[in-house]
Amino acid sequence: MRIRLPLGRSLFFVCALLLSLAALIPLRLGLAWLGLDQNGVAAREARGSVWNGALTEAQFGGSELGDLRAGLGLSPLLIGRARVAVERTAGDASAAPQDQLEGAVTVTRRGFGFDDFRARLGAGNAFSPLAMRALALDDVSVRFENGLCVAAEGLVSAELGGELGGIALPSSLSGNARCDEGALLLPLTSQSGMEQLNLRLGAAAVYTLELIINPGDEAQAARLANAGFAPGPSGYIFTLAGTL
Repeated sequence: MRIRLPLGRSLFFVCALLLSLAALIPLRLGLAWLGLDQNGVAAREARGSVWNGALTEAQFGGSELGDLRAGLGLSPLLIGRARVAVERTAGDASAAPQDQLEGAVTVTRRGFGFDDFRARLGAGNAFSPLAMRALALDDVSVRFENGLCVAAEGLVSAELGGELGGIALPSSLSGNARCDEGALLLPLTSQSGMEQLNLRLGAAAVYTLELIINPGDEAQAARLANAGFAPGPSGYIFTLAGTL
């Protein structure tokens, strides 16, 4: 004897089964499907489900992000976007502001991006011999499509230290992120306005950096030239290029 279930109840059981299987998707597998490793996101270990998991010793490019909580949002999937919210596990109320990290990584069919990021990212030796300690992001959002930057906003600050070729550097430069000819451009200026740093990030994490210093006198101009700076229309320019 066959027992026929009403169509609505059969559909319910099918949906319940699919949701149960989806709930078991490991975070490691979900991040691989989204291709985040191809966009510079890596971790020593991924634990838990794709909806509520953790990343151990996460990295983006050459920057150490630490241990993160990570979870895929359900509602953005309905409009064809995969949005993974991340938060540093030390980011409770008791954590120091410089230790906090929060935001989201978004993946679509045509590209990826970062939404509403607040973080301090250590730069390590990525820009050597320029002593950049960190980049601080305040509500920064960036979107790439087909490898090109199509939208960017938010405040970025670069923390510098020491000197370059005997030239003292400002401790901080800041500015608003924007797109320029398909690349992400961070045009940062010191408080005095005498120094400017233009950091341009393109596809495959390739960067170019310009540090421009407007000398106060001929003696400083000579020191800049001896340190490898080249004269330009708005000051003496030191350039770097590489991959994060």
